[in-house]
Formats: sequence, structure tokens, C-alpha cells
Amino acid sequence: MSLAQELDEGIAQLGLAVTSETRQKLLGYLALLQKWNKVYNLTAIRNAEQMVSHHLLDSLSILPHLWPGRWLDVGCGAGLPGVVLALMQPEWSFTLLDSNSKKTGFVWQAVIELGLRNVSVCCARVESWQPEERFDGILSRAFAETAQFTTLTRRLLTPNGRWAAMKGIPEQELGRLPADVEVEKIVPLQVPGLEAARCLVILKAI
Repeated sequence: MSLAQELDEGIAQLGLAVTSETRQKLLGYLALLQKWNKVYNLTAIRNAEQMVSHHLLDSLSILPHLWPGRWLDVGCGAGLPGVVLALMQPEWSFTLLDSNSKKTGFVWQAVIELGLRNVSVCCARVESWQPEERFDGILSRAFAETAQFTTLTRRLLTPNGRWAAMKGIPEQELGRLPADVEVEKIVPLQVPGLEAARCLVILKAI
């Protein structure tokens, strides 16, 4: 099966509507990731087919559970899920933050080549980062344990904003949340081609 077919099948299983232009850009992003990965070691996954399921479809699986507004992707790494979500939602704004300059360098290049106008990229540690505006949603895919994630980013959230943490099996972590953070819901995810347990944890400050 070609990468395009694998992507199409996964998108169909997720029940998402994707334009042909966006589909081409998702594949273009994957090609860039493969190319840069050989030099910069952006992701441990080397196999392109695995990248479709583990990166593209994994990122796409959370889209139906997110909300419009200004988003921050903390510890964005090679741009996941931020770049994928920005391609799908051009009306939303995304800031991608990582302290690794090689990774943010790649993300900038991807943003330019994909023509993404709704993305800004910052190379900084979240602890010392001072953005001008707060965010309606803060995402993390592989950044930190949930308690640390919420503690480090709380000041960056709007009063009605919420966190969205992509996790495997989060129960132990969620028992260590700060007293002023609560779980709004845990959404089980079925990612096509991915055997591992996945869920999206939506949290809010109280």
C-alpha cells in the first residue's frame, strides 16, 4: 500500500473530511520529515509507513475533540501535532514551542514550504517564555507528565482555556495533578494502524 493510500484509509476510518490540497500538504510534510530526519534525528521512527500512523493519523485523531481559537503546542518536537492540526484548521492559530533549535529549525522550514500562515514557531524553554497573548488551548503530545505540563503552562492559559494532553494510559499521572486542576474528560482514541492505547485528556483550572 502506498503512503497516500494508507493516509486516505486512516482519514476515512477517523471520519474526517480532508481536501485534496490538504492531503497533498500532509504528504509533503511527511516527505520533509523523512528527509530531515536522516540528518537531524527528529523522530525515532524511520519507517515512512509507521510515520503515517504514529505521527499523521495520531495527530489527526484528536482534531474532533478540540475547539477553535489560539493554540500552543508545548514541546512540539518536529511539529506534532501542531503542524498537522494547522494544516487542517487554517482559521485557528498555532504557536509551536520547543527548546531544541534543530527541531524548531525544521518546523520553521516546514511552515515555509507548506505555506502555513497560521503558525508561529518559538525556540525557548516554556518556564522562561513570555508571549504577548494567552492561549485558548494548550496541547502536549510528548512533553512532560500531566502535573508538570499544567503547572508550567498555567500562566499561559486564558481564563476559560483548557489543556489537551495526548497520552497512553494516564491514570497514575492523573492522580498527581495539582489541587487546582481537574480532568474535564478523557477521550479514548482509536488511531488507525496504531496498536498502543491512546487517549486525549482535557483538563481545566479550577
